[in-house]
Amino acid sequence: MRNRYVDLLRFLAIIRVVVYHTTGWAFLTIAFPAMSVMFALGGSLMAASLDRSGAGAVGRRLRRLLPSLWLLAAFFVPAMLLTGLPVSWRLLFWAAPIADPPSNGWGALALSAIWYLRDYLWFVLASPLALWLFRRFPLPTLAAPYVLLVVVELWFPTAPIVVRDFGLYFGAWLIGFAHHDGLLRRIPRRVLIPVAGTLAALGAAWFLTHPGPRGFDLNDIRLGNGLWSAGFTLLLLGLAPAGAAWVDRNEILGRAVTVLNRRALTVYLWHMPIVIGLTALMAWAGWKQTDLTGVTVRLVVVATLVALATGLFGWMEDLAARRRTVLLPGGETAARPRDGTAVPGGGDGRSRPDRTGGADPAAPGAEQPIAPAPEPAASPAPAAGPVRPVRPTRPAIPIQRTGPANGRGSADRGGPARPQETVDRDRIRR
Repeated sequence: MRNRYVDLLRFLAIIRVVVYHTTGWAFLTIAFPAMSVMFALGGSLMAASLDRSGAGAVGRRLRRLLPSLWLLAAFFVPAMLLTGLPVSWRLLFWAAPIADPPSNGWGALALSAIWYLRDYLWFVLASPLALWLFRRFPLPTLAAPYVLLVVVELWFPTAPIVVRDFGLYFGAWLIGFAHHDGLLRRIPRRVLIPVAGTLAALGAAWFLTHPGPRGFDLNDIRLGNGLWSAGFTLLLLGLAPAGAAWVDRNEILGRAVTVLNRRALTVYLWHMPIVIGLTALMAWAGWKQTDLTGVTVRLVVVATLVALATGLFGWMEDLAARRRTVLLPGGETAARPRDGTAVPGGGDGRSRPDRTGGADPAAPGAEQPIAPAPEPAASPAPAAGPVRPVRPTRPAIPIQRTGPANGRGSADRGGPARPQETVDRDRIRR
């Protein structure tokens, strides 16, 4: 079964990312902090994978994550090499982006979304140890990334970007752990809501008093972003319903949610080159891009080209998941991948019950499979050995109820009187 609430969150998050990059509307980063939501879903899914497969889940998750990046690199790395990108050993980071892979001027813009895969890769590698620590020391482990965020942003702003992003987003990943383990469901609402509200209020106070170069765009205000997103995500997952079956009552909406969940990684990787290319084309043509007409044209063209790219390249997600490749997911009952894992934003959309009985997600992040009811096991074959003969059952002696013998029978022992024929039969046996 699929947890449609998790599917819906991922659906909304990826749409928000595409619309934000197309329009540049800063308020969207406050209204729906999509990146933290996707990392939280990814953390929940990763915890489920580790519970199923142990440390082997790391390799399975990378198998789901990297092929779509390799397909993108197959187009853009040769193009960048032909337009001035020098050849160096750092090109290996296009195979496994544990650091930012090299790019030239236009490639740095078109492929800027790769940072998400870099952070996701690091979080996956850190998850076995992080989950072990979280289950033994939940509150200190959950608080550690936010302490790191405060320390780095206030005193070490030039720290390595991976360290800074661990402070900014790994807390959301750990909130995903808490969601998977049912911890958020066990927290009373009278505690959860004030805690989440306090974090969001602190984040709002910071970004309102420390605007960035683009105003209140949270991507420029990391401390405000981390705290605001933590409160937002806690509420979104802590108050989550067990599911959202109403999504499928509308056939169009249900199919759209399914398609975007199964192709979220493709949409995420390919939408930025499309946005950057369209921006350059409209600037060359002299079109206004910020008025209502320009924004509408951008949204329509980006949506159309992203849909085309998804149809052309989305099959790689099926191949990486070891399921039958299809052009448009959702119209068939797809075979489930053997490991049940999910990639950031793309996963299989399945869910598993959390430890409190509610449905948990799962991961570009969430989101875990609900195990199907087991089939009844076949009766075990009898062990080999000598067969004992079956002793025939003595046929019953018909009894004629003529009343108690001598008026007493067994009634003296507190039971019903025994018929005379039964008494005579017992006497013969003795």
